[in-house]
Formats: sequence, structure tokens, C-alpha cells
Amino acid sequence: MDLRAIVMGLFFALIWSSAFTSARIIVSDASPLFSLALRFLISGLLGVAIARVMGQSWHLTRAQWRATILFGICQNALYLGLNFYAMQTVEASLAAIVASTMPLLVALAGWLLLDERLRPLGIIGLLAGFAGVALIMSSRISAGVDLFGVLLCGIGALALTFATLAVRGATSGGNFMMVVGLQMLIGSAVLFLAAPMFETIYIHPTLPFMLAFAYTTLFPGLLATLIWFLLLDRIGPIRAATFHFLNPVFGVTIAAIMLGEKLGPLDAVGVLITTLGILAVQLSRQPATKPA
Repeated sequence: MDLRAIVMGLFFALIWSSAFTSARIIVSDASPLFSLALRFLISGLLGVAIARVMGQSWHLTRAQWRATILFGICQNALYLGLNFYAMQTVEASLAAIVASTMPLLVALAGWLLLDERLRPLGIIGLLAGFAGVALIMSSRISAGVDLFGVLLCGIGALALTFATLAVRGATSGGNFMMVVGLQMLIGSAVLFLAAPMFETIYIHPTLPFMLAFAYTTLFPGLLATLIWFLLLDRIGPIRAATFHFLNPVFGVTIAAIMLGEKLGPLDAVGVLITTLGILAVQLSRQPATKPA
């Protein structure tokens, strides 16, 4: 993994983790599904416009179209939609921790369903990662966390796991910015249909809302997704997913700084265990280095 890939991965993890905090700010002043649909519409149109200026085409390969549609539905509409909806009652730090289980779920699915070999370090990492999440959940449940909101975050993590496994086909054939823009428009269309059925639509255009909305639209929405696609193409999904081990730490830290969310002793220990578990799983999935 070269220096450029490392820098890209660090920026992706930092921006991606910050999305939970900005989402929490947005849903305090707007209905979650409608505001997310609007964000995807703007991000998607910007992405497609930038792609056309770059000379990219929307004539994607069949594999790209399939993966783009699946990614738009699973990652944008389901994962982010459910997280936005849940963060009306669930803290940003907890949503970030639940979402960070995605690499654990990807490794578990590959091991159980796809017959992918998992080294002993990976098995230990899986156990540690889920144990860390369980420790965090035990402290939050005793504090009266909204279990329905947590369930929505969990379902979202499963959808993101499926999207991660499906998106591999979209990293071949180029047109990365076009793929980013199109999958956002797909997510936007699904959420615009869902919003009137599940919520009362409203927006209070406060300054914090407008700043958080603009930031989420441009950075986690557009820039982080583009970096992720480029990173997948540069080093592959297994190495790229390693950077997800930073999400629990970044997500909790940003929420604490920006929102004043408190982190108890059990939370801190759980975040550390989960982070180390994710790192162990991802390191175990790295290709073995051949001797010179």
C-alpha cells in the first residue's frame, strides 16, 4: 500500500465518520428521509455534471450498472436512510459504532456464506469486535437507549455490508465520478418515494442545519464516496476496507467535540476493543506476502 493510498484512506475514514455528527444536526431541524433525498439529489446532479465536464460517460458496463443500482439502493436509500431516521433518537456516536461493524459483517459473510478462508487472527478479531459492540450496547441499554433506533442502525449496517460486496463490479471500467453521481440519484429517487409514507415532511432552515446540510452534501456525500471508489480501484476492496477500523474512534471523537456527547468508561473500552477487532479482521484478510 503506497503513501497516496494511505492518505486517501485516512481522509475517507475521517470524512465518512464525520457524517454521523452532521446527520444528527440535520435531523434536529428537518425530516430525515426528505432531507437525505434532497441531499442526494443535489450531490448526484453535481456528481453527474462534474463527470460530464471530465469527459466521463453514463454508458456504463452492465456490471457497473448492476452494482451502481444495488449500491444506490442499499448504501444510500437503506443504510443512510435508516441511520438518518434512527438519529432522531439515537446519538451520533452510537450510530457510528453500529455502522463500524460493517467490515466485521463483511468478513463474517465471506467466511460463512462465500467459503472465504479466515485466519485465526481474523476469528479472534471477529469475536473481539462483536464483544466490544456488545459491551457498548450493554452500557447504553442500561442508560435507556432507543432500541428501535438501534435496530434500524443494525439493519442499515447489514444493507451496507451487502452493498460493499456488490459494489466490486463498479470499480472496473472507469467513469468513477459518473458512478458516484448516478448511485446518489438512485438513492434520492427511492427516498423521495419513501419520505411521504414514513414521516411528516418539514425543514427548519436554521444556520446549523444549512451548514451541516452543505457539508454533508459536498464532503461525506460526494468527496468521500469518490475517494472510496478510487481507493477500491487502487488497492482493492480488502485493503481499502482496512481503513474502516478508524471509524469507531473518529466517529465517537467528532461527536464528542461537535455535539458534546459523553463517552462513559465502558463505552471507551468497547470502542477500543471494537477498533482492535476490526483491525485484526482486516489484517487477517490481507494477501500473504510472498518471500523474495
